[in-house]
Amino acid sequence: MLWSVGPYETMMVVILSLTIPVQRLLTRDESEMRLPLRGLPDEIRAKGYKWHIAMYALMYLFKAFIDQHNEAIKPRVGGFTHLVYGFEGEVTLWVQESFENGVLTDLLSFHYLFVYLFLIWFSPMYYILCRDEVMADKAVLNYVVIYVLAVPFYLFFNVEVTSSFIPGMDALMYHNEWNLFFFTEVDPLDNGVPSLHVGLPIGLLIVNRLHVRELGISISEWRHREFDLFVAANVPIYLFSIQYLGIHWLFDLVPGLLLAVVCAVFSHRIQPILRAVPDRGWTPLVPDKSVSIAISAFVLVGVALLAVVVIDGPGTDSDEPTMRLGPGDVNLDVIEIHSLWDPVLIEVDNVGSEAVEVLVIHRDLVREHASDGAIDWSAPLAGESFSLSTGESWQGEVVTPSVFDGHYLLVSHQGGSGVGEVRVTIDYVDDALIWSALLCSMPSFAIMGWVLGEARRGSQEVMGEEAP
Repeated sequence: MLWSVGPYETMMVVILSLTIPVQRLLTRDESEMRLPLRGLPDEIRAKGYKWHIAMYALMYLFKAFIDQHNEAIKPRVGGFTHLVYGFEGEVTLWVQESFENGVLTDLLSFHYLFVYLFLIWFSPMYYILCRDEVMADKAVLNYVVIYVLAVPFYLFFNVEVTSSFIPGMDALMYHNEWNLFFFTEVDPLDNGVPSLHVGLPIGLLIVNRLHVRELGISISEWRHREFDLFVAANVPIYLFSIQYLGIHWLFDLVPGLLLAVVCAVFSHRIQPILRAVPDRGWTPLVPDKSVSIAISAFVLVGVALLAVVVIDGPGTDSDEPTMRLGPGDVNLDVIEIHSLWDPVLIEVDNVGSEAVEVLVIHRDLVREHASDGAIDWSAPLAGESFSLSTGESWQGEVVTPSVFDGHYLLVSHQGGSGVGEVRVTIDYVDDALIWSALLCSMPSFAIMGWVLGEARRGSQEVMGEEAP
């Protein structure tokens, strides 16, 4: 039976319903930490939490803005999944095949969606309800900063989910219609690097440890130790589930961890400066000369690498596949709506040694054929499929005169053996967004430069103090 609302709406209801019970459970031995709900409006005003609310609203809009860039600039930046596959192979397929179980799939699918959204919302709410404005600030910054850091990776280093590239790998995350159509509408399916499902909670754990070190206590003595353990307990589950469900590569974890470190250090150090703005103004936010040089250098080098190396670079090699399929596999690519009057141009090149079939179909016509993480190609799907032999190409276009005209590009390998390989290129009218994509990447490089500059300045000050 299908719910009348989607996964996101369902999860938000569950998240809001569990916020108070979980916070009360984690503070069961310290009732004095609990802020009465009737005192929440006064606490928001007294502690200046209005900017927390504003940051979440701005992040919603910012993420929507970034998502509009992802597919539009893809013909200019291509994809790098083949490089990751060449380095890593099919380790994640072994994980899935070794542990695949229906109950485990349901549990991990729920955890993947629910706990990530819950941590984004609950982390600052927990600290607000515990009257700890310093950690509430850092929890909000952890969420905002790590996404800002990930922007150039998401836009310029496209890596497909493992279930789109490893033959035989099932998209277990989309194991039913309810999940399938939600994720294909909100997830580009090529934002593998970095994994923020690991980066965000680990960033929060690092922030916690930087905070207690500043307090001069151990993490075991901290009054929020139970919450820290709650976050830590979910990390190994994510490390397993993102591979098992057919989503992330092992490689995706590395940049996720590195960004978590940068995010935690930046959030920890910038928080007291931001909190002091009402009293001291914005002047303390202006970095000194050495840090400014580091910021400028990182921004210039980072943008130059993207513009000179990545754009129209190795990711656009027409001989490299963006999708690989085993016998009986059916993969999909989402055709987004970027214009209500200009058509979307589609090109599919068979760059492998096996024949494949291609079909462009309206999203709603696929629903009845989606089951258990797969689309039943043998059923009579509406529309005409095109068979592509080795070296053949197909070009077409899709017109989307309504915001409800979502389409999928379906590719199938119905042969009895071998691996089908295709390269899919979808051109949208707003590919000039490449320039605003470069602009949106600058804050990420600036934060990296700030952290490095501050670390270098700190080490020089320590050496200066130690000098005779």
